[in-house]
Formats: sequence, C-alpha cells, structure tokens
Amino acid sequence: MNIRILDESDARQYQELRLCALLANPEAFGSTYERESRFTVEFIIDRIKPSKDKFVLGAFDKDGALIGMVTLVRESGVKTAHKASVFGMYVTQERREQGAGKALMNELIKIARDMDGLEQVNLTVVSNNEQAKKLYQSVGFEIYGTERHALKFNDRYYDETLMALPL
Repeated sequence: MNIRILDESDARQYQELRLCALLANPEAFGSTYERESRFTVEFIIDRIKPSKDKFVLGAFDKDGALIGMVTLVRESGVKTAHKASVFGMYVTQERREQGAGKALMNELIKIARDMDGLEQVNLTVVSNNEQAKKLYQSVGFEIYGTERHALKFNDRYYDETLMALPL
C-alpha cells in the first residue's frame, strides 16, 4: 500500500471514490451523492489541491487504485488556527480491516505534527459507527462530547461523536 498526498492527477480517482463513499455510507457524510455527482473535474482538482493548511491523503493498492482517503483542513481564524479538522475519511468496503484506515490516520497525524503552530486535530464521527470510533481511539483521539441530531438524512437524525487529538 502506498499513502501520499493527492494532487490534480488524482482528481478522477478521488471523485470516483468519493461518490462510492456517498452511496455506500450516506449517513456518514455531510454531503450527498446527488450533489457531488454534478461536480466538475475542475472543482474536484481545486478541492484536492494541497496547500499549507489543507491536504487530502490517498491510500493506493499495489495496482495503483485509490482505496482510501482522508482530508485535513486547518482552521483559518486568528483564534482558531491552532486547530485542524479531519473530513471525508473513507476506505472501500472490501479493503476495511486491512490497515488502510489506520495507515491513513497515522500519516495524517505525522504531517499534522509538522505543521507550524498546529496543536490539536478534531473530528466528528456518526455515533453508531463503533468501528470508526475504535480506529480513531487506536491512534490517540479521545471523545469529548456528542452533538445530537448533527445530521439529518431521509428524515432520520444521526448524532455525531466529537473527538480530539492533542498534538
């Protein structure tokens, strides 16, 4: 498995995996398949383009297929720039429980620790996703709260567990 920061050449694979994620686990994301299926390649290129405060990591199998991804975005406010948030974590169904998710999170944490002035990484996870919470806890994240009715999809509410990792 190869883990690296995505660039514009990965846009099509990223979009395919993102749409797969939105279909497979619609309750886990703030967006929808219907919305993102209309995104242009140019929009996706801009979305994944790395900067000093944002990057998307990809996990690739031995054949070069993108099998997992995760995004880190640093806060931009004067009083919040010491924090960053994890978004869009996903590993394909058939590659789960094989170490890709943990490898992605470990690399994300490694890069985050090298970001000047970054002190904390936050994330949210749908509260009934025990497998994901266990993964995040295994790399050092701690639960600090729950947001009730954080997401609403198909007239059903989903609570989110709030987690943080001090760097």
